[in-house]
Amino acid sequence: MDSIGEACSDLKKQYDACFNSWFSEHFLKGNTNDSMCAPMFKVYQQCVKKAMKEHKIDFHEVEKDLLGTSEERQPPKNGK
Repeated sequence: MDSIGEACSDLKKQYDACFNSWFSEHFLKGNTNDSMCAPMFKVYQQCVKKAMKEHKIDFHEVEKDLLGTSEERQPPKNGK
């Protein structure tokens, strides 16, 4: 799957490859230190946040936990 921003898709693929390698070659063998992909994740995360801003997606709205609250089934505000 591609990332939210076209510019981020290659970064996502690189991070996914790193994560899959870490998961299969380290985590499943008991090494839970996930720092090997952290720098790549940080760069990808910055790209995603920039793309969200360009698409006018409020990062704080994405982080909201709505499941089980009165807002769970409410239509988005402002018709968006």
